[in-house]
Amino acid sequence: MAGKYGNLNESRFRARDINFRLIFYVIVLCVIGILVVHSATANEVTQTIVSTTAKQVLGVGIGLIVMLVLAFVDYRKIIKYSWIFVLISIASLVYVRFFTRAIYGAHRWIYVPFFGTIQPSEFSKPALLVFLAFILYKIRDRINKVYMLLLYFAAAAPVLVLVLMEPDLSTSIVLILMMVSLLFLADINYTWILGVMAALIPVVAVFFIAVYQEGQPLLWKLFEEHQVNRINAFFFPDRFPALTYQQNNSVMAIGSGGLFGKGLNSSSLESVKNGQFLSEEQCDFIFAVVGEELGFIGAVAVIVLIALIVTECFRMARKCQDEAGRVIAGGVGAALGFQSFINIAVSLLLIPNTGIPLPFVSAGMSSLLSSFMMLGLALSVGLRGRLKKRVFY
Repeated sequence: MAGKYGNLNESRFRARDINFRLIFYVIVLCVIGILVVHSATANEVTQTIVSTTAKQVLGVGIGLIVMLVLAFVDYRKIIKYSWIFVLISIASLVYVRFFTRAIYGAHRWIYVPFFGTIQPSEFSKPALLVFLAFILYKIRDRINKVYMLLLYFAAAAPVLVLVLMEPDLSTSIVLILMMVSLLFLADINYTWILGVMAALIPVVAVFFIAVYQEGQPLLWKLFEEHQVNRINAFFFPDRFPALTYQQNNSVMAIGSGGLFGKGLNSSSLESVKNGQFLSEEQCDFIFAVVGEELGFIGAVAVIVLIALIVTECFRMARKCQDEAGRVIAGGVGAALGFQSFINIAVSLLLIPNTGIPLPFVSAGMSSLLSSFMMLGLALSVGLRGRLKKRVFY
């Protein structure tokens, strides 16, 4: 039966097309996450009706269900209504920025009684991903036109600006990297890619000049006070020892784990989680807990599992014969890969400190559900990647 969306029979898929490897990798990574989150929060005094560990288990359970539901929904139908999802995302970001009280100087969370908080900026990732995939599909024949590229970035601007206003620089960086990756996946002309790379050289040069400029007036204009302080602490650690305290402790914790680690649920006061050497170790610095308690073997296992998940997303993108599907699956891999890199790099003192969760490992219901949503979209692409390319929007 043919219609506006093509031959409906072509939407059928085979059980063998389900990417069980990806599902297995995610489950193993989530199990590790639950174990280290439980260890990191063993001494917590919870103010909600459920503990952090219980919320993590609940988040994984709900996330797996959401992932499987999205996997069995044709991603092309999701793309059709992507404008609704991005409008909901914008509305939630407006609400959280202008109608909620600041926590730690930022407007990022919506409080849910007896349960905790949710972070709308996390859900902006899958919403913006499918919306931009729709835009790229529509302009696929004119993607190298300047006005079409301006339209593409204008479509993403409301979400990006609202996230920046919270402020949430780390999530904004992930969104920007994802947006650029989608253009690459959409087969933009390499002239643009080389041009952007060339343009980045003076930008990087100006940034370093601004960092080492006396008084740093440019940095103060571009970033919030706490962001400038973190940049200063990274480049001038001797002058800002208090601001590199957590990252230094994170590096020492990872190194102290040795090959096999100190073991989960360590009660030693020298542990980062027991000695209060880190704040939010169950989230932003969860990799330090992994390195300390599971050692080099555990840290490498986490990195390898993340790399395998990202690789499977790219593999599904490569096999997909539809432009929009390729962009979605590849975009999911890029978003998860960049976010993981930033979290681990902060823990290893490779980049300035910025708070962002490690996908599927860090505590946080919003991060878990957002990551599972994106994987569900990628699995949907993988299920239908064998279908012949055709117009369906």
